[in-house]
This record gives sequence, structure tokens and C-alpha cells, in this order.
Amino acid sequence: MTTTSEPTELSEPALSVRQVLTLERVLAGEPEVVAGAGQLDRPVRWVHVAEAPDVGVMLTGGEMVLTTGVLLAGDEDKQAEYIRSLHRAEAAAVVLGLGRAFPAPPEVMRRAAERCGLPMVVLHRPFPFAELTEEVQCRLVRRKFAAVSLSESVRTALTALITAGAPLQSLLDEVASHSACPVVVTNLAHRVLATAGERSAVDDVLRDWERIARQAGGSEGDGWIRAELGGRGERWGQIMLCGHRGDTATGRLLADRAAEALVLHRMLGGNSAHTWEEQSAQSLLTDLVSGVVPARQLLPRARAAGLPVNRRTFVPLVVRDVEPDQLDRVLRMVGLSGLVAELADGAVAVLLSLARDQDAPVLTANFAARVHSEAARTVVAAADPRTAWDDVPTGLREAQHVADAADSSAALDLPAVVRLRDVHLRGLIRLLRDDPHVQSFAERELDGLLCEADEDMLSVLRTYLATGRNKSRTAQLHHVSRPALYRRLEAIQTRLGVDLDDFEQAASVHIALLAHDAQQS
Repeated sequence: MTTTSEPTELSEPALSVRQVLTLERVLAGEPEVVAGAGQLDRPVRWVHVAEAPDVGVMLTGGEMVLTTGVLLAGDEDKQAEYIRSLHRAEAAAVVLGLGRAFPAPPEVMRRAAERCGLPMVVLHRPFPFAELTEEVQCRLVRRKFAAVSLSESVRTALTALITAGAPLQSLLDEVASHSACPVVVTNLAHRVLATAGERSAVDDVLRDWERIARQAGGSEGDGWIRAELGGRGERWGQIMLCGHRGDTATGRLLADRAAEALVLHRMLGGNSAHTWEEQSAQSLLTDLVSGVVPARQLLPRARAAGLPVNRRTFVPLVVRDVEPDQLDRVLRMVGLSGLVAELADGAVAVLLSLARDQDAPVLTANFAARVHSEAARTVVAAADPRTAWDDVPTGLREAQHVADAADSSAALDLPAVVRLRDVHLRGLIRLLRDDPHVQSFAERELDGLLCEADEDMLSVLRTYLATGRNKSRTAQLHHVSRPALYRRLEAIQTRLGVDLDDFEQAASVHIALLAHDAQQS
């Protein structure tokens, strides 16, 4: 695995020794690798024709040296030293044209090259070195131009996205389009914060993420390329190209450009690695709640995000009137594993992951008690524990429904953890609120008040019915005298054409009012 600790300047594009040996012009010389066969993936930065025995002092590294060895013939010490000097200069390879000086591969040079790990190639047919030099240099120049063009193209595209205020995902999608492989962003604990790329390929990577995250290194050119994220002496994550099929230099360039953009995105947007963790959890839990993506397909993402999923009990929760960071803090305080994310309607979803031998109701109650100590006026809604991951989406939707129903009336005397059985008729009405028949019923029953849009009258009616038709309590809550309340109730009954002292008629109006409130929310 290639690693770059900081964004670097444009990497020098190169051909490998192996690639040079497959060029048509080189094949005409009948090349044979006689030493260093295991080092053929070394990059060739330039091609240099030299006959001088001390050529090593003129090299800067990465050159493929072409020679006939005419000045080395007959002197084995010079031959061995020639190879050692190339090795010290970090030459990519040496190519020896067989001929008058060396009709056969010189054994001294071959042994020295093998000991140094320097690829040594002999050409069995006469070959004009100028043709090889021209071919390789032209290819390198073209690659250099392509690399510069790619670098500027990527940088321009990413900068435009940042300037437009695009989210992190848009930047990663752009990087993935250039790299044609999965892109993964992690924190320092190797937890996945964001991904991009073809969904099936990303899922394959995440499915094996535990092994990949543990992998400390690998051979250069294997396509696993990463760049560190950080600045001002602080590292806070990394971006990884997973299985990049292009050459290593191009992959490193893309990773570095992506890292630069992500750091800039964080600085300009005031973002932090913690915020990216929230975004990751939000994306996962939103997909679970929506049901658009099957739960089974989301399992690798959950595992890569650090959520324990093997042989666990899951408790879906939805909490209202509290900030996500408060719930994150509570999770850490009580020592529970879970994900926290704000949903679209302002509620916060929490998915607890407990060991099978842990008491889920007790731990849930402890969590809720700590939440209430952090934010007293809040609702903690819970679904029944799930032992199957596929049942988690249904549980989250149930918890969301309970939270909606519980939040709709301050008159409810709710327990610390609200469940479906605690919301009774109000919960049923909220489930049916979008049914056209229920909507028509509510409008028909409340027509006398809705047509006047009298919110004061509706408020009095709401309190009167919620308190079990307790007139004294209703008058007290609305700060009016009992005679004044009687007059309002009389007006309400006249407008609706009902007798609120009749239980069935009062119940019908109460259900219609619950449906109306559910539809309005």
C-alpha cells in the first residue's frame, strides 16, 4: 500500500522496466532478462546512453542505462564496479547490447547485478540505441503532459465544487470518476466516514474492510493508495483509492489532489472529522429508515462505520428536542455502542448495538434517564429490540412513529421510554393521517371551526377533550373564568352542531381533532 503523509508536488510519470521491454522497437532486439527479474516493475524516469565506466556519478536515479560495454571488456573488476555504481546511483536497469565487446552475457556483470537486485537485460540482435531512446523519451513526455493535464483538471474540478459549497460526497464522487475505483475516507481509527464509486465495488471493499483496515502495507503498484488528511501538524484521517488499476504515479497524484481538496473543504467550511462522522451516520440511518436500500446491502457500511453487528441486539430509538452531540456524549458516558444521526424532521435517530447477553430494556432505560438529565423536556421513543439486522429499518420507523405521536401533545403523561403501547389512539391516528377517508372525516366533523379558522376555539376544544372534559382544569389552563369557559364551549357546540356531553359525539370530535392535528404536523 503506497502511503503519502502529506500532499506532494506532481509525481514524475514513468514507465516501468517491464513496460519498456514490451515496446515493439525493443522486442526487435530480442531482449533477455539475465538478472534482477523480480525488480522489473521499477519506474524508468529517463533513458541514458553511456559507455563511460564511471557513469554512476552522472545519474540522479530512475534511469535505464544503455551500453555496449566496449570500455569494460577484458576487465572483470571494472565490470563488477560498473554494476555497483549503477546500483548506488539507483538506476532503474542496465541494458547491454551484445556484440564485439560481449558476444555473450558477461557472468561477472550478471552475478553483480543479481546480488544488487538491479535488472540487467541483454539484447541478442543489433539494435540502434537512438531508436529506443527516442521511443521512451517521447512516451515519457506524453505521460508527463497527460499527468499535468490530469492534475490541473482534477484540481480545477474540486476547487469549483468547494467554491460552490458542495458537500463532501460531491468531492468524493468527482475523485471516483477520475480514479475509476472505490474511494474511502476514514478517521484515524479506520472507521469509514464516506465512500464513493460504483456501489457494488464499494460494497465489496466494505465487506472486507476489517482485513483491509488491519493491513499495514503492501507492494507498490497493487492499487491500494492512500493519502493522509490533516494540517498544522495534526492528522485526522486518510483518503484511500481501493484497487486503482492505473499506474501508481497517477493514483498517487489523484490521492494527493483529493487530500488537498478535502483539507481545504474542512478549513473553509468549518467542518471537522467529527462532523464527517455525523454525516456518515446520518446517511446510513436515513437509508435504513427510508427502506429504499435493503438492510442487507447496508450491513457492510454499518460494520465499516464501527457499529458492532455480529450476534448483537439492536434497539432503535428516536429522540426529540435534543442535539445529536448531546446524545453522542450520553452514549460515551454510559459506555454503549451505537450510531446517532439527525433525521429530516429534526428528530434524532439512535441505533444501539448491544451484546446478546445484555439486558436491553434496562440499558435502554439507563440511556433514556441520562438523556432526560441532559435535556428534561424531551421524548425518548423506542421500538422493541431487534436481533435480526433486517428488522432494524422497521424498528426505526416504529420509533419515529412513536416519537411523532408522543410529541404531538404536552398533555400526555409519558414514561421515560415511550413505546407503541403508550401512544394508544393518538398513535393509530398518526398512522392513518394520510388516508383520504380520515382526512374527509376530520374536515367534516370540524367544519364549523375550520371554516372560521378560529385557533382559539380549537385550542379550548383540544384542552377540554384532552383533560377528559374537565371544565375546571380547562378554565385553569386557559386562564379564564368558568362562566367564560361555558360560553366558549356553548359556541363551539353550536358551530359544530354536537353535544359534547354525549360521549359518542365527544369521542367523534376528539378523533377528528387528533386527525386534524396529525395532518397539520
